Amino acid sequence: MIKVAPSILSADFGHLDRELQSVESADYIHFDVMDGIFVPNISFGMPILKCVRKLTKLPLDVHLMIEKPIRYAAEFADLGADIVTVHAESDEPKEILKAMSDIKSAGKRCGISIKPATPVPVLETYIEMADLVLVMTVEPGFGGQKFIAEMADKIRCVKRLIDERNPECELEVDGGINGNTAGICIDSGANVLVAGSSVFGEELRERAILELRRSGV
Repeated sequence: MIKVAPSILSADFGHLDRELQSVESADYIHFDVMDGIFVPNISFGMPILKCVRKLTKLPLDVHLMIEKPIRYAAEFADLGADIVTVHAESDEPKEILKAMSDIKSAGKRCGISIKPATPVPVLETYIEMADLVLVMTVEPGFGGQKFIAEMADKIRCVKRLIDERNPECELEVDGGINGNTAGICIDSGANVLVAGSSVFGEELRERAILELRRSGV
C-alpha cells in the first residue's frame, strides 16, 4: 500500500486547523524539525507539535533534522509523535542507537534517515531496529527543491537492504515528490511519499493525495 504524508512545512500556519482538515485522507502528517545547525534552516519544535496533535487524529511522522537527537527524541515521542526519525549523520552511531532505543521505549515507531550523499551501507548499523527508513531525495533544509534523479538508484539499494534484513520496515522518500517523481520512487521501492507543495500547494488536496497514491499504478 502506498502511503502519503503531507508535510506541514508547506502549510499555511495562519489557518493550521483548516489546513490539517483538508488532508484528512492522508496516511501520516509529516512534521519537519530543523535546528539551523544540522541543516541551514530553522522550523518549529515541541510547542507546535503539541498543537498539531490536538488538531488531527492522523499519525504524526516527526523528522528530526537536528544535531544530537538523543537530547529530544523521547520528548517528541511523549508529546504525541507516532514515528520519530533521526538522521544517521547527526551523531555517533552509539548515540543514534540510544536515541532509537529511547523512541522504542516510549512505545513509538522509530526511523533512520540519510542525506543524498550518505552511502547506503551506513544504514546497516540501524536497519534491524528501524521501523522506517527515510531517504532524502533533496538536500534537507528547505522545501520546494527539485528531486535529485540519481536518488532512484539509492532507493533501490535501500529497498534491497530492507528486504534482506528487515522486511517489515517502511521506505519513505522526502524531497521534490510530485506527480512526476512519485512514480519513480514507488517503482524503485518506496511506499511512503512525503509531499509538501504538491499537496498544500494544490486547491484540491484530497485529489492531490489520491493522484500521488496512484502514481505507481
